[in-house]
Amino acid sequence: MKGVYPIPVPINEPVLSYAPGSPERAEVKGKLTELLHSKVDIPMSIGGEDVYTQQKVEIRPPHDLNHRLGHFNEGDKVHVEKAISAALMAKAEWAALSWQNRAAIFLKAADLLTGPYRAKMVAATMLGQSKNVFQAEIDAACELADFFRFGVQCMKDIYQIQPQSSPGTWNYNDYRPLEGFVFALTPFNFTSIAGNLPCAPAMLGNTVLWKPASSAVYSAYFLTRLWKEAGLPDGVINFIPGPGGQVVQAIE
Repeated sequence: MKGVYPIPVPINEPVLSYAPGSPERAEVKGKLTELLHSKVDIPMSIGGEDVYTQQKVEIRPPHDLNHRLGHFNEGDKVHVEKAISAALMAKAEWAALSWQNRAAIFLKAADLLTGPYRAKMVAATMLGQSKNVFQAEIDAACELADFFRFGVQCMKDIYQIQPQSSPGTWNYNDYRPLEGFVFALTPFNFTSIAGNLPCAPAMLGNTVLWKPASSAVYSAYFLTRLWKEAGLPDGVINFIPGPGGQVVQAIE
C-alpha cells in the first residue's frame, strides 16, 4: 500500500432516545425477549476456535437471580497457555499488517456496533449487568463505538509523532508493537471499558489475552462475535473467561 490515507473524522455517536413508539425501543424490546427465551453456551475463543470445557458457570441477571441466561465455559491454566501460544503465533502477521488495514477492522466494528449489533449489545448489557436502557445505550453502543473510532484517530496521531531533523539528516520514528502479548483484565461495570482494553493495544499491532470479569461474560461474548464479523483475524484477541487468580497465575 502506497500513500498517506486520511481517516474518517470521528464524531461522538448520538444517543438514541428509546421514546415510546420509536423504532429503537421496539427493536431492543424484541431483542430482550429473544435473549430471555434463549440459553447461551458461551465458549472460550482461542486462536479463533470455540473451546468448551467441563466447568460450566451459570449466568443469571443480577436483578432476577431466578432466571438463567445460560452459562459460560470456564478455562484453566492449560487454556491460558494455549491462548498465549495462539497470541504469539498470530503476532507476526498481525504486526506486519498496515495500520490502515488494522484501522479498517475497528472502524467496521464501530459500524456494526451502531448498526445491526446495537440492540443486541444494549439488551445483553441490560440483562447481564442490570443496566437500564439509557445506561446500556450510552455504555455498550455509544461509548464503545467512540472508543473504536477515536482509537483509530489516536493511533494515527501517535504514528505522526516524529522528531525534527537537522540539516543533512532525516530523523524519524518507526513504531512497532510490544514484545510478547498483552493481558487485558477487564471490569464488570462497563461494556465499553471491557471492549476497549483489549482493542486499544490490538489496534497498534499487539495480540491479546482477554479475561473479562466473570459477572460480565454475557455481553463480552457478543463482542467476540462482533469482532469476528468485522474481520479481526484469529488469535489477535483470545477470549478466556475463568477465575482471575488462576488466569493471572498462569500468565506470571
